[in-house]
Amino acid sequence: MQSPFTSKSALQHLISIPVIVAALGYFVDIYDLLLFSIVRIPSLKSLGLTEAEVSSVGASILNWQMLGLLVGGILWGVLGDKKGRLSVLFGSILTYSLANIACGFIQDPSVYKILRFIAGIGLAGELGAGITLVSEILPKHLRAIGTSLVAGIGLLGAVVAYFSVEWFDWRTAYFIGGGMGIALLLLRIGVFESGIFVQLKAQQHLQRGNFFALFTNRDRLIRYLKCIGMGLPTWFVIGILATFSNEFGVALNIAEPIKPGLAIMWCYIGLSTGDLSSGFLSHWLHSRKKAVLGFMLFTLVCSVIYLFGGINQAGTLYTMALLLGFGIGYWAMFVTIGAEQFGTNLRATAATTIPNMVRGTVVLMTTLFGYFKQSFSVIESGAFVGLLCFAIGLYSILTISETHNRDLDFLEE
Repeated sequence: MQSPFTSKSALQHLISIPVIVAALGYFVDIYDLLLFSIVRIPSLKSLGLTEAEVSSVGASILNWQMLGLLVGGILWGVLGDKKGRLSVLFGSILTYSLANIACGFIQDPSVYKILRFIAGIGLAGELGAGITLVSEILPKHLRAIGTSLVAGIGLLGAVVAYFSVEWFDWRTAYFIGGGMGIALLLLRIGVFESGIFVQLKAQQHLQRGNFFALFTNRDRLIRYLKCIGMGLPTWFVIGILATFSNEFGVALNIAEPIKPGLAIMWCYIGLSTGDLSSGFLSHWLHSRKKAVLGFMLFTLVCSVIYLFGGINQAGTLYTMALLLGFGIGYWAMFVTIGAEQFGTNLRATAATTIPNMVRGTVVLMTTLFGYFKQSFSVIESGAFVGLLCFAIGLYSILTISETHNRDLDFLEE
């Protein structure tokens, strides 16, 4: 099959300003999204909190950030369909950039919580709006590759976030994130709006961005829930296997203490590589579903090895984190499927809320994980949560409709 990069016009589409800016925007988004998780301990200790307070207050702040993502997902999704994709791209980055700069001056844990909530609201809009804009601007045969480029490049923000904290003070790391966002805001001046949305906006009689419309029609609701279900294994890997890798390391009798931050970094390196690969695989297979299914099954196998493969060295566990990250590299593809499942008048609402709903399920996953640990081992508890996530994920991808090469110029009635 001919490579998309052998065509000059295809290459011009893939390196156009909207694609580049969406990729850089997601890069900054991921940097800021993960920054609190990386600086949680040193930042809270510098505010004078005890070890016990660092744990409880840190968890509370993280939950407020996740709540912000849920609220922001709905807010920006609705605005994306009502006001346009670009309004979300500009508004979301301004919100989280200012919040992150403010976090660099923080002196009180209560204010920290409020600022991470505001940052969460801002961070919620970037990916969905970017994927929607790129999906509508690119020719349909290039959508999978374009959206994968956005996510693949963007996810490297996690690596930069890790090393910025290694090299600089935590306050400086926040200033860097906010500064990158403001710089990107200036770059976005040259980005143009989706032509499909411009045509839709001219039709004043059509209802746009009605979040509740996702729940008032049985067919739409099932599509929406399946899109969310597809994403559950991705955050099982990040929110359970990587985040609690130190606990799994102890349970596996690994002598060297496991650093969750390092496991998350390796996971995101794999995730970035996987996101790039899944787009090309979908392009080659002429199928979104087959590409996502293949990556999901690979992740399932790696999860079983991670939990029951007898890992006894830290290096092996970090390698598995890398492979697990590669396996969940269908993240961009699953968001793309979400955008392609819905009409133009609901597309941004769906594509923006879906990934944030998946992120929000981490609270349920960690709650279940903690509940199971009361009666079972850490390994068994992780396996039970994973079994539930993969069962829902596999059912969702097997039963959802194929969207490869679908024309996106349609409406939800």
